[in-house]
Amino acid sequence: MKAAVYLRVSTEHQTVENQRADVEQLARARGFSELALYEETESAMKRRPVFDRMMADVRAGRVEAVVIWSLDRLGRGFTCFDTYRELVRLGVRVLAVREPWLDADGPARDLLAAVMAWVSGFERQRLVERTRAGLERAKRQGKKLGRPAASPLKVGTALQLVEGGLSIRAAAAKAGVARETVRKAFAAK
Repeated sequence: MKAAVYLRVSTEHQTVENQRADVEQLARARGFSELALYEETESAMKRRPVFDRMMADVRAGRVEAVVIWSLDRLGRGFTCFDTYRELVRLGVRVLAVREPWLDADGPARDLLAAVMAWVSGFERQRLVERTRAGLERAKRQGKKLGRPAASPLKVGTALQLVEGGLSIRAAAAKAGVARETVRKAFAAK
């Protein structure tokens, strides 16, 4: 039997490794010997190409189950519930390390999935609120927000590389400076 193991984190600074062992262990414990791994990073973006590929495989009948760390890995809010309902409608088992009750049958499962989907959306909203409140507090305290200023030495090096024929992108990468910083400095010259 083949299961889709879907691992998701929101940013490139996080790792799916915290989820991998438990998710794979759950899949094998439920009798899935063949695992198709789908790893999504930077999923806070609107597009989730790895998720879309997994769903295409699900719809094509290539997997019998989707195994995840928690229900909110499928999405936030009712997007998560919509995905869960589609998987159930397609006859695909949904297994989650953090929500073992998903593996049970009965009407309570769908109700619990709906509640958990709502909670995940609410949790995301609260995270955004806390982040904004922290940024506002920092501004009131006079703290400078954003990326630290680039080293003038590095910017100068990048400008010399551009003048020597390198593209702005290549010069920025070589000097260790943001491309936009080099572009602005070159335009101001």
